Amino acid sequence: MESVKINQLEIENVKRIKAVAIEPGPDGLTVIGGNNGQGKTSILDAIAWALGGDRYKPSEPDREGSILPPHIKITLSNGLVVERAGKNSALKVTDPDGRKSGQQLLNEFIEILALDLPKFMAETSRQKADTLLKIIGVGDKVKELEYKEKSLYDRRHTIGVEADRKKKYADEMTSYPDAPKDLISASELIQRQQAILAKNGENQRLRRNRDVLEVDLNMMRKQLADLSKKVNDLERLYESACKDAADLIDESTAQLENDIANIETINIKVRANLDKEKAYEDAKYYRDQYDNLTVELEKTRQEKYDLLTGAKLPLPGLSVENGELTYNGRCWDGMSGAEQLKVSTAIVRAINPACGFVLLDKLEQMDLNTLRDFGEWLSQEGLQAIATRVSTGDECSIIIEDGYAAQGEAIATPFPANKPKWEAGRF
Repeated sequence: MESVKINQLEIENVKRIKAVAIEPGPDGLTVIGGNNGQGKTSILDAIAWALGGDRYKPSEPDREGSILPPHIKITLSNGLVVERAGKNSALKVTDPDGRKSGQQLLNEFIEILALDLPKFMAETSRQKADTLLKIIGVGDKVKELEYKEKSLYDRRHTIGVEADRKKKYADEMTSYPDAPKDLISASELIQRQQAILAKNGENQRLRRNRDVLEVDLNMMRKQLADLSKKVNDLERLYESACKDAADLIDESTAQLENDIANIETINIKVRANLDKEKAYEDAKYYRDQYDNLTVELEKTRQEKYDLLTGAKLPLPGLSVENGELTYNGRCWDGMSGAEQLKVSTAIVRAINPACGFVLLDKLEQMDLNTLRDFGEWLSQEGLQAIATRVSTGDECSIIIEDGYAAQGEAIATPFPANKPKWEAGRF
């Protein structure tokens, strides 16, 4: 279905308008210029009232001082003729075959926001983003991913804080590199000491036995030189005793005695080392969780990016970031006035592609270069925009003076025009 545009419009006695007939350009920007209070905005109000219904009816539609009621006639590109006339400004919609219809037929191809673009532009950035997501059909999925993304981010943040806290706690704890790895048992040390003492006691007994035998042997040698047999026996015993005592080595209990005396001090150091090791393990546990959540968060963000990248957007560069509408990476309040208009126009057009026009009021905030770029973009997109601007310069397609079109102008050349003003009758 081809989008519907405005071919002609005739307005009489509506607000400040006395009588104006205009043929807007089929594409691009038709600028209605003039000084303040001349009736520029009255033209847009009349179009909105005629096409949008009584909800757009001005509070005081009749021109002050006029004895005739308002009259509006709009011819659309699909052949429909829309009129409001008579005392009650009743609506009449006539199709090319002469059959009459009403507002319900207009509602099929007239987008409400196209009649009131400032309403869309005044919405919050999040509301604009929701509108865009509904248009491309991924609103629910993106909301689901954004909720998941926020949940993951919050979880990761909490765990990251805990990981940092635990590591800081571990870094500040005291440690003792010279302490043993495991806690020392007092009973074990005492048992080891007793075993050594018992062994040393046996060694001493053997030494005493050797000494006694040696004394006896010497005495018998002196006293019983004739008792060779006994001497021989004693010599054998002596030799055996010498062999038993030859390789004996006493062990020192000094270290064990020192450990027993300092057992609590040592165990304090061991416990400190164990606590520090446990603290680092805790910190690593939370850091691992943080890293895993980071991977999952990036995966969710990529999924959302892929979803938006794969969608058919009404304007290249449009996206939704953190629930906010963005254009070329900039949020709404970071866009220029021209960018905001371009984004709004593209989204409103996408809501109802059958509506091929938008109404724009007060474009004086745009400089001529920006205005020219916006008009060229509209032409490229096959869109018709009828706009007002406080100006009487060459950028104006038509000038309104005291409720009339200056010099009886009717055909309005869009801005920027393809012909010079003197040749086309318009800039």
